[in-house]
Amino acid sequence: MNVCMAHRGWSGKAPENTMTAIRLALAEPAIKAMEIDVQLSKDGVPVLCHDFTLERTTNGSGLVRDHTFEELRTLDAGRWFDARFAGERIPSLDEVLQAVKGRCTLNIELKTAPGMYPGLAESVLALLEKHDMKRDVYVTSFDHEEIRHVRQLDAEVKTGLIVLGNPVLMLEQLREAGVHILSMAYPYLTPELAAAAIEQGYEVIAWTVDDPQTIRHIVKNYPRVQICTNHPDRMLAVC
Repeated sequence: MNVCMAHRGWSGKAPENTMTAIRLALAEPAIKAMEIDVQLSKDGVPVLCHDFTLERTTNGSGLVRDHTFEELRTLDAGRWFDARFAGERIPSLDEVLQAVKGRCTLNIELKTAPGMYPGLAESVLALLEKHDMKRDVYVTSFDHEEIRHVRQLDAEVKTGLIVLGNPVLMLEQLREAGVHILSMAYPYLTPELAAAAIEQGYEVIAWTVDDPQTIRHIVKNYPRVQICTNHPDRMLAVC
């Protein structure tokens, strides 16, 4: 059975990484997992935002990390998507965890680069401890050293590598990193790799799959692969 994972909340229907997008995904029982992107504000608060800069998804400018949480909260994170969402705010990870707890699996992507966010892993893990959600989440990142750091801090939390491409010795890399999950851009994921990873005990996520024909192909040929999509309704219409 393929798990439906809402990408940045239900981002096909509402502004990505906002509470409205998250609540829409939570309202659909067939959505079993949700992916979000987390960075740190200038004063060390974990917040949801995909881009390192604010221009695309808010009326602000500059780097996320150069603004305090209070400053980020003054920005409009919804109007860019549709005027109906004017006034939507950048949420903190804390409020998202409160909303999601006990309702679905949360895939927390750490949006970082080497040396960019000292303390990001520690801040996220502290919130997971606070809400008793260490067993309810995945922590993933393109920054594989950051994931290694998470593993060193708390081996109890499920972790995963995000991969764009199909590197050689992929399964060996997963074993070396000590992670639980392979999150791979779907054009590079082969049935053979998916089957081998799952057979060896890894969970596999294909991202970001929005085309209905591609969703049907994955459902047919990649059993047990989790499908991360901006449009969960398209996947649920297939399954």
